[in-house]
Amino acid sequence: MFNKLKVQGLTQGFMILYLIFASNVKVALAESQKIYTVGVVPQFEAHKLFSIWRPLLDDLEKHTKLKFQLVGSPNIEEFEEKLLNGQFDFAYIDPYQATMKTITYTPLLRDHNKKLQGILVVRKDSPITDVKQLDGKNIAFPSPNSLGASLLIRAELHNNYAIKINPRYVTTHDSVYLNVIYKNVQAGGGVQKTLKQQNSKISNQLRVLYRTQKVAPHAFAANRSVNKKIIEKVKQALLNMAKTKTGSALLAKIPIAKMGTASTDDYLPLKKMKLDSFRVSH
Repeated sequence: MFNKLKVQGLTQGFMILYLIFASNVKVALAESQKIYTVGVVPQFEAHKLFSIWRPLLDDLEKHTKLKFQLVGSPNIEEFEEKLLNGQFDFAYIDPYQATMKTITYTPLLRDHNKKLQGILVVRKDSPITDVKQLDGKNIAFPSPNSLGASLLIRAELHNNYAIKINPRYVTTHDSVYLNVIYKNVQAGGGVQKTLKQQNSKISNQLRVLYRTQKVAPHAFAANRSVNKKIIEKVKQALLNMAKTKTGSALLAKIPIAKMGTASTDDYLPLKKMKLDSFRVSH
């Protein structure tokens, strides 16, 4: 009787262990087959963003054995709408978005080499030499809520110089620079990295008139609904990729020169700038 009970107990124990093992295998299999969505703040037109991010995600897939889908957004407003709805598993977000209480994303990584700074550009042959000369002028911005290329600039022009401008929102940084060159506007808002990435035929026709204060740069963030082990795997893979020649070259195109960890605290100084009054509601 005792041996029979002992055998039954062992059998039940093995069954429990088997079920646990099978369950873990099923979860791991489901996670490896899941396609994780990645959203990127639309600083460039869709084709250019894809050419920058798809090769990086391909390399990330090799390091993590996970699948990633790049999800585009035609403008920053739609991108933020998707953020608010938690539609991305991972996202590359601007510093202001990292401070939004209404999103469910946690900053994981950022560039430790550079900070974000807005710039105002004019044509190289423009007679405008002082930011105060922009009072009453038409100025192009990618969108009202783009942090470096719009929010910081408009806030500083208003708060520091009491300048009133006529903003023109043209969707992308590329469009801003072209509008300035074609004299559709007297100046345009952007950031140094997007200006640097322009073809020399474009950048050589532009001159930086004004620079804003510097803030922590864009962050690669994770939706808190994603499994913590998956988040950590992706984070560590990107950090390891940054140490390789191939990975660092891919990250440089974003551009991220020195990949490092990020936290919500990195973006707290932005809250003191009171930028909410310069944002445009969707």
